[in-house]
Amino acid sequence: MNTDEQHRSGHVVIGVDTHKHVHVAAVMDTIGGILATLTIPTDTGGFQQLSDWAGSYGRILAFGVEGTGSYGATLASFLRRAGHKVVEAGRPDRRLRRMNGKSDTLDAENAARAVLAGFATATPKSADGEAEMIRQLKIAHDQAVEQRSAAMVTMKAMLIHAPDRLRHETAGKTQIALARHLAALRPRRLGTPEDALRHALRTLAKRWQYLDVEAKELTQTIAELVERAAPQLLEPFGIGVDTAAEILIAAGDNPERIKSEAALAKLAGIAPVPTGSGMTGGRHRINHGGHRQLNAAIYRTVIVRMRFHQPTLTYVARRTAEGKTKREIIRCLKRYVIREVYHLIRPAPRTLLGAG
Repeated sequence: MNTDEQHRSGHVVIGVDTHKHVHVAAVMDTIGGILATLTIPTDTGGFQQLSDWAGSYGRILAFGVEGTGSYGATLASFLRRAGHKVVEAGRPDRRLRRMNGKSDTLDAENAARAVLAGFATATPKSADGEAEMIRQLKIAHDQAVEQRSAAMVTMKAMLIHAPDRLRHETAGKTQIALARHLAALRPRRLGTPEDALRHALRTLAKRWQYLDVEAKELTQTIAELVERAAPQLLEPFGIGVDTAAEILIAAGDNPERIKSEAALAKLAGIAPVPTGSGMTGGRHRINHGGHRQLNAAIYRTVIVRMRFHQPTLTYVARRTAEGKTKREIIRCLKRYVIREVYHLIRPAPRTLLGAG
């Protein structure tokens, strides 16, 4: 028997450093260490080549893939459909990068080591259902809203230099009325700066109207998907379509990957981070990581409840009397909302066939 084969267990993990056009993989035996590396194109043929290549070194325990939400999403989906376990490898440790350098091969090897050592354990989103559909539509919606706001800000800034008559005509108008008024301006021959200003305002107003219609249509489409995917999320007080959409996006189409309330709180950046050291044990600070859009959505829900939800108002009054600050109370309420949300997104237990 070959000496190298004597020092192998026959069980391997695969680390993959993903890019737009190529992926770099490293196969690591649980005893023998790194065995080989491979570069593949980012297409179905390359993915199949990776799967066959990895299987030739032994029983595959798991694939550790970097960027399962971006460049590695298609590969992760392919491997999952092929029956392999896939985990999110995450970014390599910066300290190791400074000491050992940076290359695609090293990143792939570090991904494999992270899986074998148990540092990489997160199950990536499956991205094959309504949650992924909502995520894609939400990207277009948020960009439309952002550009709509930018167009309105630009219009109002340009109106500062408009003639007195136009300024008086548009003063005090709502955004919809302002855009309607400016879109109706009649174009003139470009002979003066005022003519150019009217052209610019008319163009911006029409752009705002188009983006406004687009944003509203996307909002309606997202609402229909949320209602179809998880109507129970819309029942609690203060959780609207936008918040429910962010919850579904963060949880993904396989929410069973989130094993506990604490895991969801950590994902949302709501779980406090311990900062105790020496004689300062028990101290914590706010977690500034996690899914910031979900964190913001939960915050909005808390603020709505603090204003209009009587049980929350009673809770706030009691904790205030105990000496808690508003910031501390909001932190507690966000944790309560996360606990409520966790039980709403958990998949229903499967009933056993033949159970009486």
